[in-house]
Amino acid sequence: MSDRPGTPAAPAPSAPQPSAPAPELFTWGFATDPYPAYAWLREHAPVHRTRLPSGVEAWLVTRYADAKAVLADQRLSKNPAHHDEPANARGKTGIPGERKADLMTHLLNIDPPDHTRLRRLVSKAFTPRRVAEFAPRVQELTDRLIDAFAERGSADLIHDFAFPLPIYAICDLLGVPREDQDDFRDWAGMMIRHGGGPRGGVARSVKKMRGYLAELIHRKREALPAEPAPGEDLISALIRASDEGEHLTENEAAAMAFILLFAGFETTVNLIGNGTLALLDHPEQRERLQASLARGERDLLATGVEELLRFDGPVELATWRFATEELTVGGQRIGAGDPVLVVLAAADRDPERFRDPDVLDLSRRDNQHLGYGHGIHYCVGAPLARLEGQFALATLLTRLPDLRLGVEREELRWRGGLIMRGLRTLPVEFTPAAPGTPSDRK
Repeated sequence: MSDRPGTPAAPAPSAPQPSAPAPELFTWGFATDPYPAYAWLREHAPVHRTRLPSGVEAWLVTRYADAKAVLADQRLSKNPAHHDEPANARGKTGIPGERKADLMTHLLNIDPPDHTRLRRLVSKAFTPRRVAEFAPRVQELTDRLIDAFAERGSADLIHDFAFPLPIYAICDLLGVPREDQDDFRDWAGMMIRHGGGPRGGVARSVKKMRGYLAELIHRKREALPAEPAPGEDLISALIRASDEGEHLTENEAAAMAFILLFAGFETTVNLIGNGTLALLDHPEQRERLQASLARGERDLLATGVEELLRFDGPVELATWRFATEELTVGGQRIGAGDPVLVVLAAADRDPERFRDPDVLDLSRRDNQHLGYGHGIHYCVGAPLARLEGQFALATLLTRLPDLRLGVEREELRWRGGLIMRGLRTLPVEFTPAAPGTPSDRK
């Protein structure tokens, strides 16, 4: 991840005219509103080679059809070993600190057959049944977090709500003891606050997580019962698999737990933060959703979350891929070893695929967005993220019906980073709840 300075937010973008000059990428203005630049690239340079702020040269794929094809193309590997890194870019195509912490063997860095084996194991935690069983816990967390600030009449929705909700949820799913979960919140907070630059907090957090996970795996292995209990936590299931013939090493188990924490929390933070901001920017859409929820209907909530994922999703660029052989994408020849980045944010605003792509329409039905990827690397935790997004937005809009921005729109800042897209803070105001008002837990 590279540092990218935040800048004031801009109004809803409009597609540039064909005569517009080539945009400058990865600037302050681009960080705030990348969509005009992506529109230009889609039209004039849909597969575009650029130097990233980290110094790495990579191809950006911006059209929906090309993006979908690339995400499923087996000639593009997730393994960084296929990239002959120049000295100035060494170690800059992944998560800072993961190599030193021996955490490389996770789903974002491996190909079949290892990817198939590990994904099969972890997918058991995200079946529709398991996710549905987790819903009451998500609702409990959602209400508890809102309870903590509802009487104040103001909050930072990132720090007070969108950030802790997925941290506690994924910790529960993995089996991190409740008394240790605030440590994970602190380590994840270092990533959110400082990013992945030379003095960023990501590498330090990765080191701390690795040490803790090694100790937790040891403790759980020592206490593992002979037979799995119903709803067994994911770390215990990974340990059991490694002890019963699935050939899962301790490093693989630690790496899997790590990437679920690392990737699982920030995508949901951004879904809730970006989604809330989009609803505040489009009051007519928010009012439609509030009216639907008041009638006890959930259809608009479900399609609405999908539309928010398309319109300003939590993942701006898909994670790194590397060409294992020379290939052609969108008329451009990509050399063996070249890094390729699919720009999900650009693909999901492609007018060749989506009608009125710059319009937020919560009832949009034809919405095969790429917000969680496509192909064998489709986000394994997407069902849980959707559940958290739906519960978070529905509860916010129901319990805080007059939610509004607490600062001027142009004062908002976006976090630095190449892959993710999210707000640093989201100050809001609302009518305070009466002291002692109980939450309406379901």
